[in-house]
Amino acid sequence: MLSLHLKDPLLKKNKNQFTVSVSSGSLRLGELNLPHGKINTPCFMSIATRGAVRVAPFSVLKNLGAEIILSNTYHLVARPGLDLIKNMGGLHRFIGWDGPILTDSGGFQVFSLAKNRIVNDEGVSFRSVVDGQEIFLTPENVIDAQHIFGSDISMVLDEVCALPSSDEKIKKAMERTTKWAARAKDKFLSIQEKSDLRPLLFAIVQGGTNENMRNQSAADLVRIGFDGYAIGGLSVGELNEDMYKTISAVMPLLPEEKPRYLMGVGQPEDIVEAVRRGVDMFDCVLPTRNARHGLLYTKLNEDYLRKIIKDPLAEKVDVSMLYGKIKIKNNQFLSESSPVNAECDLLSGVSVAYLRHLFMINEPMALYLATINNLWFYLQLMKKIRAIIIE
Repeated sequence: MLSLHLKDPLLKKNKNQFTVSVSSGSLRLGELNLPHGKINTPCFMSIATRGAVRVAPFSVLKNLGAEIILSNTYHLVARPGLDLIKNMGGLHRFIGWDGPILTDSGGFQVFSLAKNRIVNDEGVSFRSVVDGQEIFLTPENVIDAQHIFGSDISMVLDEVCALPSSDEKIKKAMERTTKWAARAKDKFLSIQEKSDLRPLLFAIVQGGTNENMRNQSAADLVRIGFDGYAIGGLSVGELNEDMYKTISAVMPLLPEEKPRYLMGVGQPEDIVEAVRRGVDMFDCVLPTRNARHGLLYTKLNEDYLRKIIKDPLAEKVDVSMLYGKIKIKNNQFLSESSPVNAECDLLSGVSVAYLRHLFMINEPMALYLATINNLWFYLQLMKKIRAIIIE
């Protein structure tokens, strides 16, 4: 039996924390006020899985315009552990980031660490990748952990299925996710009765690429009532066309006055396609992971971006028209004197040839500079999307 809180006083208290300031068709421009600051949407959240963005200090993130980061409950519980974070005064003080933090629940690890976990209706038992000890996550203790972190946005525990999977397996995971969400909300409300801060709690719509299951998941979660809604279980093996179709099907089912978050997606073209369908928030490891492998994003075509954003009838994004990518270790860049990124102040004076040289000699500075470039690209993409929506 699902626990329903259709008239929660705590949720009513939070009803004005997300404001859609501009809307045109499915396009939305919003503002989300959180305990540690305001963020503008559509937005991209840089990944700080274990409390750090790989090779990019938080001072650099601030300089690049980042407003919010994402950390992961499972990995923080595994190391350094809840006791240390609590004794340090919460996650913000421990890592030295004073802006908003969204913490994932550990549900994605149900997918990514499938060989090291056991799932049942009570929760998920993991064998820690750090020391082999058991980590048991439940809908309730995940909320407890995120309260200790001081998260601005907490995510419910969910079960993520790899795609393709059988309808039976996807349905079971979807129904379990809904039951877990109701339990998580009960725990969240009990904590908030004794807390001065008012973070947000997001539910996660599951159901694979099955439209009927997604409809059921969204309807049940909206009936329970949350501060925001995420679309999970995508970018886990399905075709891009199926992902876009699923997003299009789910969006009309979610409350317009609540933020919508597409988890773990993705490439710049995926973000643009999702913005066109009404998504407000994104996260992905790609900009930093690709940077460490020498793949750099370049040459965002603003004219094409404007055209594709403004035209609701346009075909899907043509990647070759939207932006460029270079594999900087290639020999063609051996003596390329042009700047890596003439628009980013933090990369002033860095040529393509020099950055290639740093990669070839395994200089750690190469990872730092490439990461700056890719995070700058993603954050600028979101900034330009917001400007186009205002237009």
